[in-house]
Amino acid sequence: MTIKEIEQEIEQEFAMFDDWMDKYNYLIELGDECPIIDEKDKNENNLIKGCQSKVWVSAKMNGDVMEIKADSDAVITKGIITLLLRVFNNQKPEDVKNADLKFIDTIGLTQHLSPTRSNGLLAMIKQIKLYATAFDMKNNM
Repeated sequence: MTIKEIEQEIEQEFAMFDDWMDKYNYLIELGDECPIIDEKDKNENNLIKGCQSKVWVSAKMNGDVMEIKADSDAVITKGIITLLLRVFNNQKPEDVKNADLKFIDTIGLTQHLSPTRSNGLLAMIKQIKLYATAFDMKNNM
């Protein structure tokens, strides 16, 4: 699936919920599906700066697509990173770099997060896009 198709799928899933408490509960459930980072990768280099909770993200190339894993010590944050991984995992670095992520606003995530969680979301996206940029540069050398 393309990034756009995955985003549309997520938008449809969140449209099923009328109440934001239900959406938060769904985010918490999604966290159970997170591709968990290896314990050895839970280190300072993979720790996302700017998050209220601890979030680790690692990425490597698997063929021509990115393989991303993560973990967090907070359940809602783990759900948020799982959403991002669902969109970005197994995608080409160029596609990850160029993704506009409109689904985040469409599902109302930015409006319903605390300022610190919102900053954390931006920091997670920034880090994943930095990985994509590095992989893309390496591929084009």
